[in-house]
Amino acid sequence: MKVFIDTNIPMYAAGKDHPFKNNCLEILEEIIAGNIEAYTDTEVLQEILYRFYHIQKREMGIQLSNYFSTIMTGAALPIQHEDMVLAISLFSKKDYEKLSPRNLIHLAVMFNHKINKIITTDQAFTSVSDIEVIHP
Repeated sequence: MKVFIDTNIPMYAAGKDHPFKNNCLEILEEIIAGNIEAYTDTEVLQEILYRFYHIQKREMGIQLSNYFSTIMTGAALPIQHEDMVLAISLFSKKDYEKLSPRNLIHLAVMFNHKINKIITTDQAFTSVSDIEVIHP
């Protein structure tokens, strides 16, 4: 199963007790076991680093980013110019107005790499009919 892994999965897995924590840990274990062909993008890694920078836990951000990027069975895909062109195009369409610019970048990367499934806690992705959203 080729799946895009959103930022919130490693964040909940690494975070404090939360209703999503155990399920997110299980998802990471499934990736490590090779049961999920996992992809993310470099924007997800930036989001992790930014969050830990913001809460002044830089070392934790480095550790989580390194760990998450190494367990990807697929890849941490780069953000290419064609991804940004598509994200900008999606930004102008009413069908995608519930998604933030960051989420539109993730979606563009997914579309351009023919990934039609995402594991996320972000409800905004459910408004996109072209993908399957898997909630932990």
